[in-house]
Amino acid sequence: MGLQIGEIVPRRDLSFDELKGQIVAVDAFNAIYQFLSSVRQPDGTPLMDSKGRVTSHLSGLFYRNISLLSQGIKLVYVFDGEYNPLKKRTHEKRQEAKDIAEEKYQAAIEEQDIEGMGKYAKGFSKLTKEMIEESKELLEAMGIAVFQAPGEGEMQCAELVKSGQAYIAASQDFDAIIVGAPRLVRNLTLSKTRKTPSGFVYIAPELIEYQKVLNEMGVDSDQLICLAILVGTDFNPGGVHGIGPKKALTLVRQKKFPVEIFKEVEHRLEFNWQEIFEIFKKPSVSREKFAFPKINENKIKEILVERHEFSLDRVDKQLEKLHELKKASAQKKLF
Repeated sequence: MGLQIGEIVPRRDLSFDELKGQIVAVDAFNAIYQFLSSVRQPDGTPLMDSKGRVTSHLSGLFYRNISLLSQGIKLVYVFDGEYNPLKKRTHEKRQEAKDIAEEKYQAAIEEQDIEGMGKYAKGFSKLTKEMIEESKELLEAMGIAVFQAPGEGEMQCAELVKSGQAYIAASQDFDAIIVGAPRLVRNLTLSKTRKTPSGFVYIAPELIEYQKVLNEMGVDSDQLICLAILVGTDFNPGGVHGIGPKKALTLVRQKKFPVEIFKEVEHRLEFNWQEIFEIFKKPSVSREKFAFPKINENKIKEILVERHEFSLDRVDKQLEKLHELKKASAQKKLF
């Protein structure tokens, strides 16, 4: 779901070289769901150990993050805290979509439709409490910082960037920009290629800059929040009926002030806009500092190899990259 304003937001391709030596605040749930849906067999079956425990998320976190660390990028994964009660309808909608995907998946199994199975299986990934805790455990063993947000993870990512603790937020959603993250990168944790009907295409990371968004769209910070609410956020899914991103942009430019903007559409409002406006204007975030943990190779092997039967050879090959990173870091400190 998320905020559907991609068609009007200015962005540019971002190279990994631009992120070298920088700290990236990653929206953890967003990234882990990506891994759960994409790291699968062709028939949609997730990776599992012999006990039937899903390991797709651990595979994604391990291999993809080592790839990012090898690029000289430092990572802090930010986990969601308590959900705002206003997200209840969004959760219900997501569950409805998952139920439909699961029904279609079962029908594809009966028809022995491998392509259909692969397509629909991605639609009902479940992230359990155990998966979350084990993800945190693995990340810390890899030397990646873990930050527990009091509320929304992407809003906390924005706060870390605004406060200077991180350089850029990473998420597929746009919420971090709406709350004022100076920089947002999309497609950071995705595979570099994606299969389409016409073949494989290269997926480049995209940079979205807050000031550029305001300047090019011709709005201020309050108007940007209003635009998001009109289009629909996780706190008011669907937004205002009949208003898409382009119409919303025209309206906020014309009326300028929040009260005037929503007065124009008050006959169509099915939610309390002030309540949602306040969530984005004053997000629930922590000002705590974080530190990077030390790499613990034994712990990585215990989680992946001993617990979940990952290939020792493959894990060792990746750990060699972490060795090199440790050496390079130690030499930097020496000089």
